[in-house]
Amino acid sequence: MIIHEKTGTPSAERVAIFLRELEIDVERSDVDIRAAENRTEAFMNKAPNGLIPVLELDDGTHICESVAICRYFDATTPNDKALFGRTPLEQAQIEMWQRIIELQGVVPAFQAFRNISGFFSDRETCIKAWGEESRTRLINFLPILDTQLSKAPYVAGASFSIADITAYVLCSFLGRLEIELNNTLPNLQRWHQQVSQRPSIQGA
Repeated sequence: MIIHEKTGTPSAERVAIFLRELEIDVERSDVDIRAAENRTEAFMNKAPNGLIPVLELDDGTHICESVAICRYFDATTPNDKALFGRTPLEQAQIEMWQRIIELQGVVPAFQAFRNISGFFSDRETCIKAWGEESRTRLINFLPILDTQLSKAPYVAGASFSIADITAYVLCSFLGRLEIELNNTLPNLQRWHQQVSQRPSIQGA
């Protein structure tokens, strides 16, 4: 099996951290997204969304979307990490925060970067005003995450989960938008320092 990705991109890093948590090593293939390799017919046959990463199984099956890839490995690899939760309540809370962070944090962050930087202006219409609005929405979301982390050591409760991986990847992206984890977000700062010490993250 092989993962088609662009090393260092947030989605690829989310999968990479998850696999390191499970101590799984998978062959990687670099996709040149700047040259639009992910928009070629050959790539689109693997991933209908035209995005990385994509997991290619030995039988030729393809799985795109980073969380779907993580779910596949979690289900096929015996482990006690419970990164998607153990009990029905844990699973629901992790899924809840995973979705909140994606929709209110990751999506605005990506929209801000793409529209402000014009990184993909050769293939999409970039609207700087929408990028600035997305950046503002992201800034306004961070206190919500900070409040949640004042109630529990990890994003979705007492244990490290996929929601923490997603939040960490989001925080790692903030610098590209000139956003800092400053003293107005003490709980987020504390959490970020804590999870940064995990071997799966230090191995990035």
